[in-house]
Parts: sequence; C-alpha cells; structure tokens
Amino acid sequence: MNAETPWQLKMFNKSLKKKMRYGVLKRHLGEIRDGEKCLLVTCGDNNGAMNHCLRELGGDWSFADLEDTCVEEMSELLDQEVAFVPDGDLGYESASFDRIVTIDVHEHLDDCTAFSREIGRIAKPGAQVICTVPNGDEDKIVVKIKHAVGMTPEEYGHSRVGLTIAEMNDILRQSQVEPTKTSTFSKFFTEFLELTINFLYVKILAKRSEAEVEQGQIAPATRDQVKSVGKSYKIYSIIYPVYWLISRLDALLFFAEGYVVVVEGRRSNA
Repeated sequence: MNAETPWQLKMFNKSLKKKMRYGVLKRHLGEIRDGEKCLLVTCGDNNGAMNHCLRELGGDWSFADLEDTCVEEMSELLDQEVAFVPDGDLGYESASFDRIVTIDVHEHLDDCTAFSREIGRIAKPGAQVICTVPNGDEDKIVVKIKHAVGMTPEEYGHSRVGLTIAEMNDILRQSQVEPTKTSTFSKFFTEFLELTINFLYVKILAKRSEAEVEQGQIAPATRDQVKSVGKSYKIYSIIYPVYWLISRLDALLFFAEGYVVVVEGRRSNA
C-alpha cells in the first residue's frame, strides 16, 4: 500500500479479528440500497477503519462512539463527524434508521438494556439491527487463560466478560427487536493470538509508552500511540503472515462457538 494510505487502514490490514468481523458484518448486512440510513455505534477500540469499510458498502452512514479517545482522529479519517455519546443516549430522532450496527458496546455498560432500548427507539419499524459482543461463556479456554494472566474484563474496559447468544436475544426482544439470525467467529486460534498481542501491549508496551494510554485500551488507538510502539509494530507487521496462517486453523473448530457473538434482528412494526 502506498505511503498516503491512512495509518488506520494500514493497521486494519494487519488485523486478525477486525478483518474477520468486517467479513461477518458484510454477510449479515447483505446489499445496502441507495438512500438507506445506517448507523454504526462503537465503544472505543475503534480508530475509524471499520467505519470507513462499512461506509464503502453503500447507504447513508452516521457514526457514534461512547468513548472520546479516538473521536477526533476518526472524524478526520472519515471527513465526517463521529458523535460522542458517553452515556449511550444516542440523541437521534425516533425511527431514524433503516440499519443499525453496534460493535462491542453492550459488555462495556452496567445497564446494557437501557442502551438497547435506545437502539430500538431510533430504529425504523422493520429496520435491521446487528450487534456484536464478546461471548459471555466463561468456561471457554481462552477466557480462563485471560483471567489467569491478569487480562480481566477490567483491563478491557468491560463490565462483564461478554454476553451469550441467549442473553443477547433476550436483551433485543426487550427493545422490540426480534432476533432472526445469529453467528459467531474468532475461535480458539484467533482468540489466543489476539490475547498475546493485547497482553504484550497492556502489560508491557503501554507502560513504556510516551503517549497517554487509558485503562481499557488493549491496542494502539491513536496516531501518537502507534508512533510510541513503532519498533514493536514493525516486528508484528513482519510476523503477521504467520499469525494469519495460524488463525486459519479456526476452520478445524467448525463445531465450536466462537469468542465473538453476532445477533441480527428486525425492529417490530408495533
């Protein structure tokens, strides 16, 4: 990629879970028609690359984030305002959107049902709603490894490990969104590789960083943070093809649920 490629997109192209997440969301979204109003809501751990990629699929997109760490640089990348909504009060008019995507928001909130009610409120009747969250099954192997090495939910800025498909289905139904489809991704190999990257950043690199790193940030999220780990990132870029190949072994675990849950639903017409 040429030197003018924004750093956010360069990082995206060296990611494991983010590229995987984009592929899954693209399949769930299907064809987006011209003029459809779409919203993406995130909660930190987002530098704008996913926003950029989803916007390329078509539709008229709006963006909101519950944390302000990257909002300014995200808006610069997108040449579009990213709304900062710290309390999850989205502020849009009722029945505003044809499609709403939330990426790993619910697990950050003490009261995720209130946030989901906001999603239901601003969704048009019949609107598509897609939510991704970490799998809340605490018996999964990598979850136990995370706890053992000190990568607890607090280190990720989470109020809980995550939510199961059944829990997300219940939460959406309380918001007048009827679940229609579910999927999971990021199985043992990908999740374990991501853990090694996050552990290195949180426990070692972030503590040496000259750039400010807030609790809950598990990877470089701003230009300054990327620069502060420049040498380590170059090493990662070199070994990334090996990581990518190992992550493909997830295909052998076709029988297992992944570490990320995706629930798709439709807003009721009531």
